[in-house]
Amino acid sequence: MKKLLSVLAFAGLCQFAQAQSLPRSTPAAEKVSEKGIEDYVAAFKQKGEDIHSFMVLRHGKVVAEQYFGDNSATKPHVMWSVSKTFTATAIGFAVQEKLLTVNDKVIKYFPNDLPPEVSKNLQQLEIRHLLTMTNGQPTEPRPADFPNQSWEKTFFALSIVNEPGTKFYYNSYATYMLSSILQKVTGKTVLEYLTPRLFQPLGIEGAVWDSNPAGVSYGGWGLHIKTEDMAKMGQFILQKGTWNGKQLLAAKWFDEATRAHIVQSPQWVQPNADITVSDWSQGYGYQMWRCRHNAFRADGKDGQFIIIIPEKDAVIVTTANVQNMQEEINLIWDHLLAGLE
Repeated sequence: MKKLLSVLAFAGLCQFAQAQSLPRSTPAAEKVSEKGIEDYVAAFKQKGEDIHSFMVLRHGKVVAEQYFGDNSATKPHVMWSVSKTFTATAIGFAVQEKLLTVNDKVIKYFPNDLPPEVSKNLQQLEIRHLLTMTNGQPTEPRPADFPNQSWEKTFFALSIVNEPGTKFYYNSYATYMLSSILQKVTGKTVLEYLTPRLFQPLGIEGAVWDSNPAGVSYGGWGLHIKTEDMAKMGQFILQKGTWNGKQLLAAKWFDEATRAHIVQSPQWVQPNADITVSDWSQGYGYQMWRCRHNAFRADGKDGQFIIIIPEKDAVIVTTANVQNMQEEINLIWDHLLAGLE
């Protein structure tokens, strides 16, 4: 912990940090328990959890950060499904610019990729159903099985069993479809579109987003950014789209994006599970999960988290390679959240 605090103090005093870096403070100054931070580190080490980095923001200031192994503040990390929240935010900007609406029918963007017979459920599919993963497909499409056709055509070929908006099925290709729609209406990849609207204003540099063979960003995965970039995104969402006093994206977008549009445990949660202790059973918004403690998060495979806790004016970020993601969140609640006065 002494090393952690000395790093924080050094970072706060030195002037070599990038101009766009988040402001630094100390745990004591922002009423964050130093012991809670110490206990969090000790707990995940004791459990053998492979945490790569973490960062804690309070009142918009970094009060704790640490990197492990060969991870560092300057090294981008794979985001996995944290990418989804960025894709949804891109859709928000497109809505703001009146390029599309969340009520648009999805099929209108893909006239050449539709099946010979378009079902009633497919006709009813809207962008908002992709955002909330209520597109009604119990299984995900597998584009790798159909290398000679577009991913969009493969998506549409998979039957929409449930009426859109009625059932939650986790589906990364729903997010891919959002990316594809965005590219059709803007002529840019998600990364290209977000760069002047989000990444440059927030000082996010060096982002990489992988694409499929057709040149469409994966959308649901494939983004690589740094830990502090994740924290900036969390703070941007906490501030409902404002940055440095400017409203970049309308607050009402985040009101919609962070509320539970559907409350249903995903398919991998056991039917008899105690939902009061599950952070995967609190509801789903626009490519964001609701959490316990009236929080919400961007969430990626193996423990990539941007957890936003409005009632504590706090953002907690982790990168990791863990198997039990619920246990990782529990450690955050038990030690870091508990240490926020």
